Amino acid sequence: MTDQTTDRGGAAQARTHPFVPYRPSRVEQTEAIARGRQFLELLETRRSVRSFAADPVPGELIELAVATANTAPSGAHHQPWKFVAISDPAIKHRIREAAEHEERINYDGGRLPDAWRSALAPLETNADKSYLDIVPWIVVVFAEKSTPLADGSLRKNYYVNESVGIACGLFITALHTMGLATLTHTPNPMAFLTDILGRPATERPYILFPIGYPTPDCEVPDLHRKPLTEALEHFPNR
Repeated sequence: MTDQTTDRGGAAQARTHPFVPYRPSRVEQTEAIARGRQFLELLETRRSVRSFAADPVPGELIELAVATANTAPSGAHHQPWKFVAISDPAIKHRIREAAEHEERINYDGGRLPDAWRSALAPLETNADKSYLDIVPWIVVVFAEKSTPLADGSLRKNYYVNESVGIACGLFITALHTMGLATLTHTPNPMAFLTDILGRPATERPYILFPIGYPTPDCEVPDLHRKPLTEALEHFPNR
């Protein structure tokens, strides 16, 4: 049987792709506000961390976070991402050495422009990435510019940066919800991740996530997030 849909004029049209009903339960307004506030309170405690404990993290938590990321919307539903999870100490050390090599050039070799160095100063970041040896997991996200198909051809992907960015946001949120900490580490350039992890030319490294629990003495910069009055504008003004 051919699926039918109705255009705005009421005429039935043949549908060439399968659709399924979507009937999410509508949350009562008071409950919706309560849920939203509770979720905001949880995420207000999220911080990027550079002091990680070596305590083990079950692999199932990583899988749950990636499964959550997989729910992200994407261009043409191509889901142009690949999450590569690393727990092997030798590979983590190779990643650390390569990341520190690039970061030394950035910080000490003058590759970072002065304006960027000035912007980073309050965070007190440097080329030391020793936490990459300590964390139980490193997850590297690769963006798939195209996807190999079974017949050997390549399928072009669309809105790749936007799609992968949304998926990474959900990944970070899932980690925090489960009590884990991470850092959006983007050593530049990142081609060494392609080499170390043996990824195909159709992918490019997007973000490196060290994942673990914060140390008991962990400290983070005393930062303040943009207030809602600066983040949101109503148009026209209310």
